Amino acid sequence: MTTQKSRPAIGALVFFGLTFSLATYFTFAAVQGDFGLFRRVEIQAEKAKLAAELAIVQAEVARMENLTQRLSDDFLDLDLLDQQARDVLGMIRSDEIVIR
Repeated sequence: MTTQKSRPAIGALVFFGLTFSLATYFTFAAVQGDFGLFRRVEIQAEKAKLAAELAIVQAEVARMENLTQRLSDDFLDLDLLDQQARDVLGMIRSDEIVIR
């Protein structure tokens, strides 16, 4: 009897090589890709920053709405009206001292 040497199955090597390559590619895409984990973290950080900016803008709008309401015909704050008139006209009262 003759002994036969078994050679490695090239089809199996190609299959495992291709499978490993695809797994590596999809893993890389899941972490680094446009919709990957790193991009998700960036989007969440941007969301938090924009939420903080939104809160600041909403507070400013609320402050401006309060001032507008205080100067309306229905509710007139005389101190605020006096302050605004003096700021616009550049005038002072006789009992005020100006420091430059």
